[in-house]
Amino acid sequence: MWLLFIFLYIILAVAFTQFFKIVTNTSTSDGALIVLLQSIAGVCALLLSPFFKFSFPTDWKIYLFLSIACIFYAITDRMNTTVRGGLEASTVSIISQLSTVFMILAGLLFFKEPFVFKKIFGAGLIIFSNILIFYKKGKQKLDKYIFLGILANFTFSIALSLDVNISENFNLAFYVALTLLVPAFFISKAERVSFSNIRNEFVGGNKKAIIITSLCWSIMLICELKAYQLGNVTTIAPLCALTVIGNVIVGYVFLKERGNLLKKLIAAVLIIISVLLINL
Repeated sequence: MWLLFIFLYIILAVAFTQFFKIVTNTSTSDGALIVLLQSIAGVCALLLSPFFKFSFPTDWKIYLFLSIACIFYAITDRMNTTVRGGLEASTVSIISQLSTVFMILAGLLFFKEPFVFKKIFGAGLIIFSNILIFYKKGKQKLDKYIFLGILANFTFSIALSLDVNISENFNLAFYVALTLLVPAFFISKAERVSFSNIRNEFVGGNKKAIIITSLCWSIMLICELKAYQLGNVTTIAPLCALTVIGNVIVGYVFLKERGNLLKKLIAAVLIIISVLLINL
């Protein structure tokens, strides 16, 4: 069954990245857009919750860590919305792999995990892949979208560190709904996003792309978590990395992202190799 879930995840993750880029093209407010997408995705996850076993933790510390993680998920999603609007979908997919590097560093610094050369080498390959994409001779300036993309992956790593194994204590779909709806609430309050702002974003935006992006988001997260629950990390993680090369190919065909194609393909292959090294 894990193979089915990982297959669905790869398809949905690529579709999510591509349609998210389309959605940003007609957006007038990044804050309202992400709240809209998270809300639809969260409701979708709630509707799917009866298909999973209902269970809830009794330890209050789990809720505390989840709440803090949701704050960082909110920061990540908000920054990523701006990043997705400013960078190509295929490039966003590549830069998102930096979260793996940050997680390895967190493991070494805070979780006292042993130093393993192949993991460090794999992390180095991911960093090199990103440098390969963004390096232009004579133009080493780090623009705001690249900076925000790196920062978003850093905050995502913090959230993930707090959120490790929490999903196993909840109904899976309900847990996904929480990680979407709670950050949406935080963002709406922080940026004072009103219902009319959200409605205008939907009415004036690409409605079909908005709905597809939201549905893909919720089901993608459910499939990913379910695959990890049923399978082995060492097998699933490298397969998840296939979304990188999938986004490069699909972005080339459908979004006409023709720039730096060879660099993107090399970077995508290096990232897959790095994930294999890290998880062997």
